[in-house]
Amino acid sequence: MSVQNNTDLTPASFVLNGIPGLEDMHVWISFPFCSMYAVAMVGNCGLLYLIFFEDSLHRPMYYFLAMLSLTDLVMCSSTIPKALCIFWFHLKEIGFDDCLVQMFFIHTFTGMESGVLMLMALDRYVAICYPLRYSTILTNPIIAKVGFATFLRGVLLIIPFTFLTKRLPYCRGNIINHTYCDHMSVAKLSCGNVKVNAIYGLMVALLIGGFDILCITVSYTMILRAVVSLSSADARQKAFSTCTAHICAIVFSYSPAFFSFFSHRFGGHTIPPSCHIIVANIYLLLPPTMNPVVYGVKTKQIRDCVIRILSGSKDSKTHSI
Repeated sequence: MSVQNNTDLTPASFVLNGIPGLEDMHVWISFPFCSMYAVAMVGNCGLLYLIFFEDSLHRPMYYFLAMLSLTDLVMCSSTIPKALCIFWFHLKEIGFDDCLVQMFFIHTFTGMESGVLMLMALDRYVAICYPLRYSTILTNPIIAKVGFATFLRGVLLIIPFTFLTKRLPYCRGNIINHTYCDHMSVAKLSCGNVKVNAIYGLMVALLIGGFDILCITVSYTMILRAVVSLSSADARQKAFSTCTAHICAIVFSYSPAFFSFFSHRFGGHTIPPSCHIIVANIYLLLPPTMNPVVYGVKTKQIRDCVIRILSGSKDSKTHSI
């Protein structure tokens, strides 16, 4: 018997089924998704505008924040518009190549998100432990190089996902019970051997997530030691306050990721699939929504810029009247 070619078993398209078991609730689920996406777009675009045009924000901390905002915009825009089309218009079909492209963007920029959070932890470490050398260590060329290296790391590690997924034969249908093309959700439709995909996926998660978490942990351990050694309570409070927004960003990003990772491995039979899918979407949507809000509230320089712009617009309207 002749073996059928893999190209003959490659579907022209997949069907993204949304959140199985909650099809009747899709319209209602779409409202918080849409609201959070709108906040994410406005908030991150607003942050980028402020950082670009305000001279007082041309500092390393805010350049890293601009990287985070760009990453968040791409990350949530890779998934939420398609999810809303599924919820509102039942446009569930996605081309095979389009699915691979979406998968590449999602995994590349989630890795980029983790990397930028790690760079921001190093930025806080340098700012608190070496304040006099802060501007000489984190120069603009250095920031550009580490930012590009973080992006390149994600691209080089995620590109094999697309080839590993494309090579598989698909004979278990073309329906993906998800709102977007996740690597293993697509691979599970294959009737071929997906062990390589699973092992490589775990390896990438450890290389990116494990390394970044280790660097963040070491950075904050050194920060804690430096802050505790300060003699003034006011100085300790001021040093800790500069890290508050970043710690919140870490919590928003890693909490859904940890829940999803451990629930898949230890609670897969007790937690319904719909819960996994909702958490997976929160993982991609919560950080882009909350990061600009937290940094806008917790960072005095950003808050002052927003107040100045708003008061200036009000003054101009008053003079025109």
